[in-house]
Amino acid sequence: MSQCRDVVVVGASAGGVESLLQLMSALPSDLSATVLVVLHMPSGGTSALPAILDRAGPLPVRRAAHGEPLRHGHVYTAIPDHHLLVTDGVMGLSKGPTESGHRPAVDALFRSAARAVGPRVIGVVLSGALDDGTAGLMSIVARGGAAVVQDPADAVYAGMPENALREVPTAHVAPAAKLGEVVAALTREEVDGWPRPTMSQSDVLEADIAEHGLGKGLLDMETVGEPSGFTCPDCDGSLMTIHDTQRYRCRVGHAWTLEALSDQKDAQLERALWTALRTLDEKISLNRRMERTAVQRGSGLVARRYAASAAEATQAAATLRDFLRIDVLSEETTS
Repeated sequence: MSQCRDVVVVGASAGGVESLLQLMSALPSDLSATVLVVLHMPSGGTSALPAILDRAGPLPVRRAAHGEPLRHGHVYTAIPDHHLLVTDGVMGLSKGPTESGHRPAVDALFRSAARAVGPRVIGVVLSGALDDGTAGLMSIVARGGAAVVQDPADAVYAGMPENALREVPTAHVAPAAKLGEVVAALTREEVDGWPRPTMSQSDVLEADIAEHGLGKGLLDMETVGEPSGFTCPDCDGSLMTIHDTQRYRCRVGHAWTLEALSDQKDAQLERALWTALRTLDEKISLNRRMERTAVQRGSGLVARRYAASAAEATQAAATLRDFLRIDVLSEETTS
């Protein structure tokens, strides 16, 4: 039985609002598909994205609602602190574990759509800094769906498009302003609905976790993969390498891609270095205060010991401060 591609899932992160605006402006008013959008956003507060995108093009844009049917010619955006999923022909909102520090997460939406509608889905990866969306786009293609990626040269942040194209080189590529035409053309293509290629066990497991969470239990690590030797930035638990992937999960379900994990480790290291610098500065101040007290009491030997300790800490702080200054300068040079 032939059918058309009628579910469009869109993922964006840093720099993604501009890309989304261009995509929405180019989608036709008679689009025979539902469009679901995840933009990585802070977990607190509300999102103004529906109102912003609603003014950009002819299709109505609304906040996603749990259990709402997928209506053609409509755009639905994820809400803060909830994964947006496709389940049994309707939208689902989930409080499943974060993925690469995000909820909503692009990969969670893509993976769920691949599972629910197979070849009927079109995955679109827009601007973003890391590799979010790559694993989900691979799931879509593996299930017979179509892949569309913003031209990295056109993206404010090229990381997500570049990573997606590295793993899915057959994806359709275009600037954001042209992506609406590409998506519209793909919705008119007929595809075979059955049989659908089977999802990998790891994708099924991750889709289940995003939708249902872990309940009151912990993830059975033996079903995930091998120990990675890394710890989760969110909870400091041990991370397992998911079978046949470069992704990781901890026992409470937090998921990380390779690039996202590396980025968080950089952030953890920087925080630790600044904490160490603050501690050294406080130690210098305390030792000098104790040195003065010892001098006032006539304890010359004790005073010299505190002075030596302050000098040692001062040298260490200077070295650390120079390192941090160099690191900041290198980031400014490369950005």
